Amino acid sequence: MSGIVIFGAGGRAGRAIIAEARDRGHRVTAVVRDPGRYADLGSDGVRVVAGDVTDARAVAEVARGHDAAVNAVSPFSGPEQGFDDLDPEFFVKAADALLRGLAETGVSRLVAIGLFANLRMPGGGLVMDDPSAFPAEIRPFAAAHTAGLDRLRTADTTVDWLMLTPPAQLEAEGARTGGYRVGDETVPPSGARLSYADLAVAAVDEIEAPRHHRTRVSVFA
Repeated sequence: MSGIVIFGAGGRAGRAIIAEARDRGHRVTAVVRDPGRYADLGSDGVRVVAGDVTDARAVAEVARGHDAAVNAVSPFSGPEQGFDDLDPEFFVKAADALLRGLAETGVSRLVAIGLFANLRMPGGGLVMDDPSAFPAEIRPFAAAHTAGLDRLRTADTTVDWLMLTPPAQLEAEGARTGGYRVGDETVPPSGARLSYADLAVAAVDEIEAPRHHRTRVSVFA
C-alpha cells in the first residue's frame, strides 16, 4: 500500500481516482479548497484536507509522507461559468507549486490529468486552434492549460511527471472496464471514448508501475 495525495479531489476525475486508489488498498488524501463542501469524500482510507494547488508551501504540507500525487484540479466548470475570473497563469502556478512542493517532500511521482484541446490534429495543428473543432469561447481555458503543460516540459525537476489526456468524449456514467489504450500526443481515432472510471485505472496504473516519464500521452478506450 502506498500513499496518494489527490488535488482536485472533488471533481469527477478526482472522485474516480479516489475510488480506484482506495479499492486497490492505497492510503488516499483528498485535497479540496473547502473540506466542508466535500464531507462525502471521507471514507475508509480517505482523509479530506484543505489545500491550494498553486501554493508550494501548501502542496508540501499535504503531500508530506505520500509516495505519489495526482493533479485533477480545474478552475473551470463549463462555458456557462464565463472567464471573468479565469487566471491565465493558473496552470503555470500549479505546475510550479506542485513540482517545488513535491520535490521538497520527496514525492517522486506526479500524474496530471490533461486536456483534449491541446492534442495535435492529424495535420499538425492543435485542436484548440481549429475553430471548426473547438469552440472559440473556451480557448482561453485551453490556452491556460497548455501553458501549464509547457511549464512541466521545461521544468528542471526531480519529480517524474506524466500528463494523461483523455478524449473529448469522457463519460461520467461509463462503466469501469479496466482496459484502455495509450497513444501519443495526437488526437485518438475518431469516436474514441473513455469513462472516468477507466481514466482512474490508467492514473493509478501509472502510479503503481510507471511506464511513461516526463511526457504527455493520450489515453482512450
